[in-house]
Amino acid sequence: MEFNGITLVTGAAGFMGSHLVEYLAKKGVRVRATARPRKDTSFFDRLGVEYIGADLTKPETLPPLFEGGVDRVFHLGAICNFSTPYEKLYPTNVLGVERITALALEHGVKRYVHVGSTSVYGYYRGTPFKEEGPRDPADSYGRSKRDGEDVIWRRIQEGLPAIITRPCTVYGPRCNDGAGKAFSRPTAIDAIPGNGKQLLSNIRAEDVAGAVDHLSYLDSAVGQAYNIAEDYYPSLEEALVLASKTFGTKPPKLHLPLWLVKIAAKIDGAKAARKGSIPDLEYDAVNYLYDDYVVDNAKLKAAGYTMLYPDFRESMKQMGEWYRARK
Repeated sequence: MEFNGITLVTGAAGFMGSHLVEYLAKKGVRVRATARPRKDTSFFDRLGVEYIGADLTKPETLPPLFEGGVDRVFHLGAICNFSTPYEKLYPTNVLGVERITALALEHGVKRYVHVGSTSVYGYYRGTPFKEEGPRDPADSYGRSKRDGEDVIWRRIQEGLPAIITRPCTVYGPRCNDGAGKAFSRPTAIDAIPGNGKQLLSNIRAEDVAGAVDHLSYLDSAVGQAYNIAEDYYPSLEEALVLASKTFGTKPPKLHLPLWLVKIAAKIDGAKAARKGSIPDLEYDAVNYLYDDYVVDNAKLKAAGYTMLYPDFRESMKQMGEWYRARK
């Protein structure tokens, strides 16, 4: 498949979206970036990327995104946290998908790539998550992502050449949200939740960008779902200690029982709610720390994608170099 028109990236002002825009722009792709209207577009201006403000919850703002010949869409626009209730996630994470896919189908795009989440799988069941496994989300965020996926599966039956991707915990330069921030910048984490032996799946934002771009060219990927995860699964303790060394903070040594972590999360959540913000420690996120969380990436690799950062340990060394260069 070749793409000669405009590539539309939704959610472009977010962490993952900005990395995808940057990746595509460096390849010389004609990119149209969109997210909610904003005054500061300097990031996109520096890349020579067109920016059009739009809002997935306001359907009248969306048709201009497809003007001028859009032939590929990467949809990353979503609310991504465990604290927002389903009724507030639904207008963006489900109805927003309905609207953007309807326009993609109407305008005959050659490829639509949906960037979802492994949260659709729910809690760990003792074996690595595989794409054909059950989707049994355990929280409002996971349910909204599953329901958004269901829109895609229906659109595929209607003729939309769509691909579904499911990144796990995403980290990397510029990350300030989600669980990945613990491995992306200095943090005040001074204790290890639980026994610290829980295995984790992570992925660099640059590899999310590389993987979704790679898959978009494959006709064989249409109608398929793909996990996006690294090859190496560090324990929680290993990952936190490595992150502290990477960013020059004191390594955590104390182990904190998860029941106590949940109490702290409740308190943190209440404080954040009063401020109208998302807490650093989200209560529903703690529930995932009772077991391993391993995501199988064999299908992605079988599709021919080669990881830029396959090993968390080597990736964190590079993150340290990036961080020190900016100080």
